[in-house]
Amino acid sequence: MNTPFTRRHGLLACALTALLGAAPAWAQAPAYPTRPITFVVPFAAGSATDQLARALGQSVSSETGQPVVIENKAGASGAIAASAAAKAPADGYTVLITTNTTHAANEHLYKKLSYDPLKDFAPITALGKGGQVMVVTTGSPFKTVGDVIAEARKSPGKLNFGSGSSSSRIAGELFQQMAKVQILHVPYKSNPNAITDLLGGQIDMMFADMSTGVPQIQGGKLRALGVTASKPSPMLPGVPTIAEAGVPGYEMGYWFAAYAPAGTPAAVVQRLNELLVRATASPAAKGFFEASGSEAFTSTPDGLARFQAAETRKWGDIIKAAGIQAE
Repeated sequence: MNTPFTRRHGLLACALTALLGAAPAWAQAPAYPTRPITFVVPFAAGSATDQLARALGQSVSSETGQPVVIENKAGASGAIAASAAAKAPADGYTVLITTNTTHAANEHLYKKLSYDPLKDFAPITALGKGGQVMVVTTGSPFKTVGDVIAEARKSPGKLNFGSGSSSSRIAGELFQQMAKVQILHVPYKSNPNAITDLLGGQIDMMFADMSTGVPQIQGGKLRALGVTASKPSPMLPGVPTIAEAGVPGYEMGYWFAAYAPAGTPAAVVQRLNELLVRATASPAAKGFFEASGSEAFTSTPDGLARFQAAETRKWGDIIKAAGIQAE
């Protein structure tokens, strides 16, 4: 006859057998990642976003033992890359390394987007933030921000500026609005492309991110007129802020962040968050931040979602105030 004691132990024995039988399958479940990860970049090789993605990729690859492939998909203000990343399998092996261009500004600049900045992505972490620099060639007659304003007021619409990202464009549009001038906007696929035409004399000026502008400034090919941040950059001693140089209250910056396709498992998103946050403190990333005049800026996935929402409202207000019509 079975007693309650023996029945209880029998049930425990069955449960233990079931657990032990399941243990090997659980123990053998592969840990993420087990194969190469692709970082999709919305801008051309050599752009600030590309440089940061490569620096982060080195750290992630070193820590995980898996290669990180950089895939540049420039064009349409980042929409080509964002759309491709959004449609990728939600398994953690495609990560969009992007900026406020695709995830805060574009929805206000385009009537139709091939992706939804909110619904199509799982936020991973913010990565960094920085400012830009207003540049002309060293052969330009413009020596100061005041010179540009004076000429633009004298001949409205005669001058032009190039941009290869929404950050670059909005910096120029905000400048026009606050300086009360008219300057023609010329779009490019990426900032390095705009720099090339600026050096070639096809455009008059641009608002460049530090990583693409500073090397040309230090090489004697471009002249810095002012920085878009609220304070001068240690990378450009003697260069005033645009606010100090003639447009009081002017300030414009940009940020980097990482996203996975919507539906990526929460555990994988958290693992990517940990990998990327640590990667921003790696020697390669620190070198990028120092060279580009930017700084590391990280968050939790939820923190990035909240930050993105606030930035989307801010960029929308700036674009509306600048009178920019969605294309």
